[in-house]
Amino acid sequence: MTGERRTAGAAIDDARAQGRSALVVYLPVGYPDVETSIDAARTAVEAGADIIELGLPYSDPGMDGPVVAAAAQQALDGGVRISDVLRAVAEVASTGAATLVMTYYNPVLRYGVQRFANDLAAAGGAGLITPDLIPDEAGEWVAAADAHGLDKVFLVAPSSTPERLEMTVGAARGFVYAASTMGVTGVRATVGSGAEVLVARTRAAGAERVCVGIGVSNGEQASEIAAFADGVIVGSAAVRALGSAPGAEGIDALRSLVIDLRRGVESGVSA
Repeated sequence: MTGERRTAGAAIDDARAQGRSALVVYLPVGYPDVETSIDAARTAVEAGADIIELGLPYSDPGMDGPVVAAAAQQALDGGVRISDVLRAVAEVASTGAATLVMTYYNPVLRYGVQRFANDLAAAGGAGLITPDLIPDEAGEWVAAADAHGLDKVFLVAPSSTPERLEMTVGAARGFVYAASTMGVTGVRATVGSGAEVLVARTRAAGAERVCVGIGVSNGEQASEIAAFADGVIVGSAAVRALGSAPGAEGIDALRSLVIDLRRGVESGVSA
């Protein structure tokens, strides 16, 4: 990786300077295969994504809905490894997009926390989103991330207490991930009504940047969220589009979706 590593915070701040929310797209590495997943992520950047979340497939995905879980299982069946994820990070980060890894914490522990932080930074990665890790149990990761200047993205939910919000905001760097509804990820017909309240509560706890995910599937919903959030996160819909057809057709479907989502975040008026 050559050049300066781009952080999620910088990507969100640049979008804000353009008067819009950032678009964050999640895709699992290895789905439907490693090379296609890299091509898909680079296509998402070309189509307008500001930040890419590369999923590290895991065998016990507690928060993943059926679309993402099935894709991750296919990637695992195909033999995807952490080395593949790090290569994907380097390929995607070379586009200039902020590139995060979304991972459950157990693979990081198995790999070695310090080693993972070092290798992720060397690949040009911005940092980690760790959905199952809470800040008060994240001491080793926080220290490793701080040593390498990596983003630490933790999740908050409508059930988060004021104390939990404050702790999470204090530990996070890059942005805070607001899960708009309780439960697993997945495409929904409507975005949870509690999302705007959760963003306001998280900002009141001191957050500079709050991105909303879980349930966004089209440009209209992206526009709705962009009116009050700093970033709009799309996962299951992107995976579904990529898997809707083999090869180039799936890539084209993903491109069309991301273009629609980008129009959505541009039409929303960010708070």
